[in-house]
Amino acid sequence: MDRLGTVAIVGGGLAGATAARALRDEGFDGGLVLVGDESEFPYDRPPLSKGYLRGEMTRAALGVNEPAWYERQSIDWRCGLAVVELDPAARVLRLSDGSRVRFDALLLATGAAPRIPDVPGAHLRGVHALRTARDADEIREAAAAASRVAVVGGGWIGAEVAASLRQLGCDVALVVPGQAPLERVLGSHVASVYRELHESHGVDVMAAERAASFEGGGRVAAVRMASGRRIPADLVVVGTGVEPRTDLATAAGLPVDGGIVASEYLETGAPGVFAAGDVAAAWHPRLRVRLRLEHWDNAIRQGRTAALNMLGRRTAHDAVPYFYSDQYDLGMEYFGHASGSERSVLRGVPRDGAFMAFWLRDGAIAAAMHANEWDAADDLRRLVEQSSRVDPALLADEKVPLGVLGTEQAA
Repeated sequence: MDRLGTVAIVGGGLAGATAARALRDEGFDGGLVLVGDESEFPYDRPPLSKGYLRGEMTRAALGVNEPAWYERQSIDWRCGLAVVELDPAARVLRLSDGSRVRFDALLLATGAAPRIPDVPGAHLRGVHALRTARDADEIREAAAAASRVAVVGGGWIGAEVAASLRQLGCDVALVVPGQAPLERVLGSHVASVYRELHESHGVDVMAAERAASFEGGGRVAAVRMASGRRIPADLVVVGTGVEPRTDLATAAGLPVDGGIVASEYLETGAPGVFAAGDVAAAWHPRLRVRLRLEHWDNAIRQGRTAALNMLGRRTAHDAVPYFYSDQYDLGMEYFGHASGSERSVLRGVPRDGAFMAFWLRDGAIAAAMHANEWDAADDLRRLVEQSSRVDPALLADEKVPLGVLGTEQAA
């Protein structure tokens, strides 16, 4: 790529902010325009369902970079604005205030938006989704006065919000479509551990249920299930997944398939236009599959990788997927990528407060996680990176040191 004049980044989240820092760290001294539709500097989102929601963190502590950094780095920060048109051929963006931005390279890091159920009452007062810091503020304020909270959705956001609101002293019902929260991601075996965890802390886990409607006269008062069951709730938090924000890319004629289609170098169908973070459906050369991941670590890694590729340094994004979650006093880290349907093997006794889990695909370790076994992280990542083939009996046997598993294969 010829020397860059101006780089534009669309999206004021973690991927965009990380890309901006990486460009400057790598010596790029050209024009750098960062456009974000929130009226504040980029911030981390994982604490929104955990420490920030519980009031244990300040808004300032969420920041990806200190506000003064953007000025010191001569970044043209266009906050509170949306991009309404992208012309990849002319290399021009048109913003919601009528201004235009010309670019030599572009990063689309537009993120994702909460998926709101298409059911009656979904827009009643008291029904919330969590995506922004403002959302978290509103939920925390509403929780302080709520008599009963219903969290609808069994994914990571739903489970973490249910835990945080319970820790704040709320009466919480967690509505999940399967038999346990996180079942789709972790499989029934490991997910049952999380169901027991929530129930042991007083959460009413309502399994095999879906919200059919939200009832109330102007403000939510109850959730009606598809089964016909009705539960009172004057605060509802919906955590039923997100939709990648691909409208801009679609209108510009870029390939979209469950996200903005990108190569292993994060370049889209238009030369010089890249995608990163929650919106990117990028080819993963290690896993030989196209992935769109909604994780903090992925946003950071892809933001950096996109920056390097903008600078002409061909760098593939092939990192082993990683994410973490904290619920009550159970912290976990997960490495790899599994569908939840693979064979799972547990090491340790979950009721003792610490354990590990492995997912095997065709006999090889496709994913591994630990809960409160922090010294195990490096070995788990290694086993996944090597696609190690280990006898399931050895994986489950706590007497066998984790560090020796897979070493014969590596040698």
